[in-house]
Amino acid sequence: MKARSFAVIVAAALSGAMAPAFASTPEQSAVLAPVQAMFDGMAKYDQGAMRATVQPEGSVALLRKGKVVRMTLGEFIDRIKPGKDTIEERIHDPLVRIDGDLAMVWTPYEFLVNGKVKHCGTDLVHLVKMDGRWLIAGIADNSRDECGH
Repeated sequence: MKARSFAVIVAAALSGAMAPAFASTPEQSAVLAPVQAMFDGMAKYDQGAMRATVQPEGSVALLRKGKVVRMTLGEFIDRIKPGKDTIEERIHDPLVRIDGDLAMVWTPYEFLVNGKVKHCGTDLVHLVKMDGRWLIAGIADNSRDECGH
């Protein structure tokens, strides 16, 4: 499946063009907003923009080659520093579930370096609603190099 931009996902969600399991309500779009903002911040190497979307003490679990790399969200953001490469994480077909002030996004992703897919997998993001705002409380992902491209 082709990756879709966040704007396309939101437009489809608001028009009702997506299946109910995806962002078909304004609240589901609100849950997706900080997730996409986090990835947009990564692409710009903007640590401030990334921090605005998370609880810094939240957890990260990256499954890499049979091992789990753990850190806090704050430590993860500290590792995203400007470099010579352009990076982009594209998500598509997100599944959003919400129960009160708790939400989860399960979405396939592709991570690109200089416009080429470096790896892909699934992101699992859990969020909490605090003071009327959704914040990322944790991220887990897996990664594979064979992405069908």
